Amino acid sequence: MDDLLRFLLTAPLPTAPLESVEDWWPRHHGIAARFPVAVDMAFAGGFLSDRLAFAFASGYQAALRALWPGLPADRRAALCATEAGGGHPAAIQTRLVPGEGGGPGRLTGEKLFVTLGTAADVLLVVASEGQDAQGRNRLRVVKVDARREGIQLQALPPLPFAPELPHAAVQLESVAVLPGEVLPGDGYANYLKPFRTVEDCHVQAAWLGWLLQVARRADWPGPVRDEVLAVAVAIRALALADPTSEAVHVALGGVLDLSQRLQEGLERWWPSVDAATRERWERDRKLLTVAGKARAKRREVAQQRLGGGAGEAQ
Repeated sequence: MDDLLRFLLTAPLPTAPLESVEDWWPRHHGIAARFPVAVDMAFAGGFLSDRLAFAFASGYQAALRALWPGLPADRRAALCATEAGGGHPAAIQTRLVPGEGGGPGRLTGEKLFVTLGTAADVLLVVASEGQDAQGRNRLRVVKVDARREGIQLQALPPLPFAPELPHAAVQLESVAVLPGEVLPGDGYANYLKPFRTVEDCHVQAAWLGWLLQVARRADWPGPVRDEVLAVAVAIRALALADPTSEAVHVALGGVLDLSQRLQEGLERWWPSVDAATRERWERDRKLLTVAGKARAKRREVAQQRLGGGAGEAQ
């Protein structure tokens, strides 16, 4: 942790602007070699970003590697879950059909919204193998090359915030699944469900890393920077904890509240930041509130379970 803190407090401030994902990726990939722990990679990638969009991209890539450590370091990845009915397990209609006689299986379906989709080299596709005895979807995660035959990526229009981040719809038409590409374990319990918590931690880490860079560049007072660093330390601890733990969900909710109060308390300092950075922040800050309802529900359910009540996590 000492190396990370020293980096955030003393590393040279980045100077070259980042205009696209192609500009951002070499910088992120380069620093990832120094910080093999995924959450530290998120902090450092955020620090080296010149805007929230690319900080988010660093947090997203770090989150994927926290949950899927075997992802190749030199390839961008994207999680493909959301379909026409949403991202809930029951909404997953993409099908994984096992191969006959040990041959390759097949993936068929459509994903409507994939972050970094058109920029991805590797797709992590959530698919159904059918239903269990209780009528629930049996989900698996399949890791496939984004350029494999049968995969079509359709770029989506830019969002009004963080427009530099590309998104895509993905169509899968009888895509071959090779041995070893179906990841072990239940696709929901082992991957999709905990990813919501893992992503929250790592995106927050990247935002805080970026914020420390902004604070240093604008020469915000030392005590203000120390507050940012204090929240960063709390986020890092939770990122290293069990993402399925109810206690972690409750603690994360509290730290995110602290982060929100920190954000509100920094309003007085933003006029000292250069105009371009300030304007992008005002445009993009909504990125930090995406999935807020699901996050609040997860916290409520965790509190109920810790208190002895029953709840269904969303």
